[in-house]
Amino acid sequence: MPDRCLTGVCQPERTQGLKAPAGQGEHLLVSLKGPGVFIAAQVTKQGGESDLTFVDLDLDGKNVTNLSFAAARNWGLTQQNPYGLVLLGSRAIDTLTIGFPVPLRFERELKLSVVVNEPGVVQVLANVIHGAV
Repeated sequence: MPDRCLTGVCQPERTQGLKAPAGQGEHLLVSLKGPGVFIAAQVTKQGGESDLTFVDLDLDGKNVTNLSFAAARNWGLTQQNPYGLVLLGSRAIDTLTIGFPVPLRFERELKLSVVVNEPGVVQVLANVIHGAV
């Protein structure tokens, strides 16, 4: 019987993307070819005044997550919750974490990007934890 990684995710790894400085506009941080499994991600934003930087996760061309740091704060996504999005913040750095109760499979591609709609963003750093099918 072939090893199908039934007790976990096959070949887990981290892929990182960095944009510094992160001027206004869209920035692709991580792009992965499938098939694969999305486990979790974190996007850290340093700087900016309005939190109108949007985090966008697409799997196979379908949007899974698209919200701003401000929206996450306004919606109260500042504690662990079953929705899978949590915003952790300090005065200088905000981190949006993405992780759902089960891994999400993608066949063709995973794209994690940000759209910066505010001045003063010094850098945006993303880490995606993913595995093989």
